[in-house]
Amino acid sequence: MLADAGLLDINGTVIAEIVAFLVMLFILQRWAYPAIIRAAESRQKAIQDQLEGAEQARQAAEERLNAAERRLSEARAQAQEVIDAAARSADQVRAELRRQGEEEGKRQVDRAQREIEGEKQRAIQALRGEVADLVATATERVLGEVLDRQRHEKLIDSAIKEVSSR
Repeated sequence: MLADAGLLDINGTVIAEIVAFLVMLFILQRWAYPAIIRAAESRQKAIQDQLEGAEQARQAAEERLNAAERRLSEARAQAQEVIDAAARSADQVRAELRRQGEEEGKRQVDRAQREIEGEKQRAIQALRGEVADLVATATERVLGEVLDRQRHEKLIDSAIKEVSSR
């Protein structure tokens, strides 16, 4: 029988193996493959959901980043406005202090000029009195008489006008 055996001998064992294979294939197709496919699809859906969630999280994070950058830009702009306002305020304060200093200087100059003018008038009055005394004394000596008050004042005024005009 060995000699009769060919490459393909079909005997009862091969048929049993084929039947067992077909039964196994049927069982796998009926119960195992659908469960495996459901598990694979479920896993694929979970991965897809995770990818979508990650994309949404990335977009949300990007939006928050953009919002934070806008707020930062606004804060910088506000800070610059505050700095500019402080600089303008400082310039105004400097200008006001300068103006007040100039006004105070002018007031002091005016007061000094008034004081000088007052001192000048007092000096002129004192000088007039001395000139009047000198003129009266000189007149008395030259004329040898005392003038009455009216002639005395007239003579003094004419002497002062003469001295002033020179």
